[in-house]
This record gives sequence, C-alpha cells and structure tokens, in this order.
Amino acid sequence: IGQLSEAVVSTQSTGDDINKFLWMIRIAGSTPEGEHIKEPDYYSSSGEYKVDKDASSAMHNSLMYKMCYYRFGEVSTEQGKPTGWDRVRNQEIGNKDFELDVLEEAFSSEHWIVRIYKVKDLDNRGTK
Repeated sequence: IGQLSEAVVSTQSTGDDINKFLWMIRIAGSTPEGEHIKEPDYYSSSGEYKVDKDASSAMHNSLMYKMCYYRFGEVSTEQGKPTGWDRVRNQEIGNKDFELDVLEEAFSSEHWIVRIYKVKDLDNRGTK
C-alpha cells in the first residue's frame, strides 16, 4: 500500500493550506531539526507573502506550493483573468510549469478543494 498525502487548495476559501503554510514554516523552524528553515525565505523581496511571480524561490519550490498549485496553471478560475488565477489572494500564480518528482496526483475533487497525492515508488521518482 502506497503512502498518500493531502493538500487543500481552494480559490474560494481563505482556510486553504497556502494560508496556513507560514504557521507550518514557523513551527518547523522552531525545532532543532528545522532550525535551518527561516520564515523570511518564504516572503517576496519586498517582504510580502505572495504566490505570484514575485514570490520567493523558496515559496515556488516548496512542496506545499507544488501540491497546492500542481496543474493549477491550466485552470481558468475567473472570467477575464489568466489561467492560474488565485481568487483568494488576487494573484496569478508565478510558477505554473513544473512537474512533481516524488509525488503523483491520485485524486482532485471537482473544484480542487481536496487534492490527494501518492508517494511514487522509489524506482519511479525523478532524478533531481
């Protein structure tokens, strides 16, 4: 039986995982094992919490960002807005074209409120 992981991203809910992500960073950074995790690394160069093109590389490359926004750049969420428009944050996501190395999408609900990922077998994982 494979391992499953879940991400919640909703373009209509302020209670999604991206909104909670900074708390995860703060908690992880407060542990001895996570002392290398620094909250400012996840802010834009202007010190804002963003998911658009100005978001930090730490944010764009985080597993949370990738689980929430995988294939989201293909989705139209609001008329007159570009694909990948996050309606909660009023931003077009900045990293639309990426693949998952160690996870594969197992299920996404109709409106992507719930997304479930399966951890790939070792021999199917990316080499990055």
